[in-house]
Amino acid sequence: MPVISATPDLDNLTLTITAEFAAPVDRVWQIYADPRQLEQIWGPPTYPATFVDFEFAPGGQARYFMTSPEGEKFGGWWKFTAIDPTSSLAFDDGFADADLNPVDGMPVSTNLFEFTAIDTGTRAVYTSTYASAADLDKVLEMGVVEGASLSINQIDAFLAA
Repeated sequence: MPVISATPDLDNLTLTITAEFAAPVDRVWQIYADPRQLEQIWGPPTYPATFVDFEFAPGGQARYFMTSPEGEKFGGWWKFTAIDPTSSLAFDDGFADADLNPVDGMPVSTNLFEFTAIDTGTRAVYTSTYASAADLDKVLEMGVVEGASLSINQIDAFLAA
């Protein structure tokens, strides 16, 4: 399994997930830079993602929804704040309504995804920072660790296909 650790830190308002993939950094990077590839791994296996907008550049935005097995849609949005090709990407991430507009009152996280080469392929460190312990606690209660781990753990199979 690619995920090797998931560490919530209520003192520092962060959730850090570390994963390792049996593929070179540039190949793992391509998944996050291409919305059609990202759709294959974003969200748990039974909640496939559809990216409606995807402007992969600083200041650009992405809007997407995940669809449950029952057909219910759950929206999200990103605003890219920094991109260092093959090394890292940073973005704000939040919940969206049915029209894919940000939902007031729901947690927004600031995310940094970092990719480094290791002997066996790629190490990815995904760090999400929240505005408050209450926001982090809320997403933890919603199952963010389980959902993110299920999503990330799809990457090796996707790369092997």
